[in-house]
Amino acid sequence: MNHEEKFTEHTIQDLITAIDIGTTKIVAIVGRKEHGGKIRILGTGSVPTPEDSVKRGSVSNIEDVSRAIKESVEKAEKKSGIKFQSAYIGIAGQHISSLRNSHSKLITSKDSEIFASDIDSLIADMYRISLEPGQEIIHVVPQSYTVDNESGVSKPVGMFGKKLLGNFHIVIGETMSVKNIERCVNRADIQVSGLVLEPMASSAAVLTKDEKDAGVALVDIGGGTTDIAIYYEGILQHTAVLPFGGNVVTSDIKSGFTILQRHAEELKIKFGYSLAEFAPKNHLAVIPGISGREPKEIQVKFLAEIIQARMEEIIDQIIYEIDNSGFGHKLGAGIAITGGGSLLRNLPTLMKYKTGLDVRTASPINYLASDSLEEIKSPKYSTAVGLLLEGSRMNERNPLPIQNAVKPETAPEKPAENEKTKDSDNSDNTKNTSSESGKGRIGDFFDTLFGSKDTDL
Repeated sequence: MNHEEKFTEHTIQDLITAIDIGTTKIVAIVGRKEHGGKIRILGTGSVPTPEDSVKRGSVSNIEDVSRAIKESVEKAEKKSGIKFQSAYIGIAGQHISSLRNSHSKLITSKDSEIFASDIDSLIADMYRISLEPGQEIIHVVPQSYTVDNESGVSKPVGMFGKKLLGNFHIVIGETMSVKNIERCVNRADIQVSGLVLEPMASSAAVLTKDEKDAGVALVDIGGGTTDIAIYYEGILQHTAVLPFGGNVVTSDIKSGFTILQRHAEELKIKFGYSLAEFAPKNHLAVIPGISGREPKEIQVKFLAEIIQARMEEIIDQIIYEIDNSGFGHKLGAGIAITGGGSLLRNLPTLMKYKTGLDVRTASPINYLASDSLEEIKSPKYSTAVGLLLEGSRMNERNPLPIQNAVKPETAPEKPAENEKTKDSDNSDNTKNTSSESGKGRIGDFFDTLFGSKDTDL
């Protein structure tokens, strides 16, 4: 099927583009939401994140990251025949925090009927709460409402009452970290459609409605962070970002065997076990010697002992965060683990032993069209697929004034007077964004974006 045939029955406005900026890889992805809510992936581009340019989820080298974003986007564009104009961007990192807050208002409409505008007003007020200097709100997620004396209301629109109170989960990030992400994307000539907290994106891609209703903890083990999202009664109740992931396991292997980082990562992926008792005895893994030296033999059993020790520490931190949420005893569906780190052998068994909860490895397979590539069905792509799903929902609530993507032959050219930009990248004159496009406060953007957000997230 050629690119022309792909769009004969669908409009360009249906396309969703997203970029997942991870500690170990950057993924650009474009897809389209189809009937039934599943996503059809039209193209992806993945490149390794430049070394030390993203640390614990936060950008530390804007130039390197922007170049990597551009490279990943170009790969996705080449595969799909679609040009990125804007994209939804995942955000995580140790700077992320959350809090709960409540706010109320008197209903002044005729007959005291509650309208959607009353909900919008409550949410808008939440974006104006006082924060520490250098912080801003990324998400305001409604949890429940109280109408007069009736609590636990999920959808108050249409009800009658004199007082409406809303309970909200508020996600907060450091302004500088947010702006650094925006700047990286803008320098790659992409506008930021919106920021999405990565554990929320991953949850959208791998969790079922029944799990969210029964109570579940989503644990996304990435390269540099471990993201947690806890749902109960279908509502997001708690989020957290732990500042370590698979990279600390790799670092321990590197130190334990005094080998190169890339060899340590290869050992972890090919021969790693989370439980040492399951590792084959007397089995050796061989890695190349450094600069012509003799190859080095590694005992797989010893490798497993190093991995297990570090994974137990990470699981202890996850347990602490779950207990701290107040919902540890309400997780009827247990824990769902995803992300590249979830692929370690025996990890569900180790986590079940440590937590006493049911544990499953979760992938985005249930939310992808049946003919999707096997690679995209991996837990490694849960966040990227989730960004498309969340982006689609945001577009449905508040359509953006710009398109996410355009076909190459219909892409608007950059203004002729922008000679400096044109000269710097003659190979791509189809994007109409500039580095100025993302300079507004992201909090102001989300006032509009989440104005009609409901409680089914």
